Amino acid sequence: MKYLVMVQGTQADYEGMRGKPSAGSPAWSEAELAAMYAFMGAINNDLSETGELVDAQGLAEPGLTRLVTAGEDGRAVITDGPYGETKELMAGYWVLECESLERVTEIAARVTGCPGPEGVTNYPVVIRPILDGAGDI
Repeated sequence: MKYLVMVQGTQADYEGMRGKPSAGSPAWSEAELAAMYAFMGAINNDLSETGELVDAQGLAEPGLTRLVTAGEDGRAVITDGPYGETKELMAGYWVLECESLERVTEIAARVTGCPGPEGVTNYPVVIRPILDGAGDI
């Protein structure tokens, strides 16, 4: 079964990684960033070796996103992000092919151990099964 494993973040988190702290999003040092990238790289390497990794990507900061909705007249309405009503957005993801929900949960638990500066917000890791086209899990 394939699973989408998502990590979350905010615009403030991305700014903290660039050295601009705010409440709940401290400034990251170069060593802390290197440790985070090494941690994530080790997970990717391990998943690649086991054959469970289908895809993994980090996403650009929320400030570079666009929200496209249909207006009342049916025309597209495009809004720049980030959005006041949305606090956390997907910051990165893995698509994994795992034998069970228990296995992908083990992987997500490992992801929650990602290092960061003191005071960094620890967001939940979200697991979503990917339907195989028929809608059956």
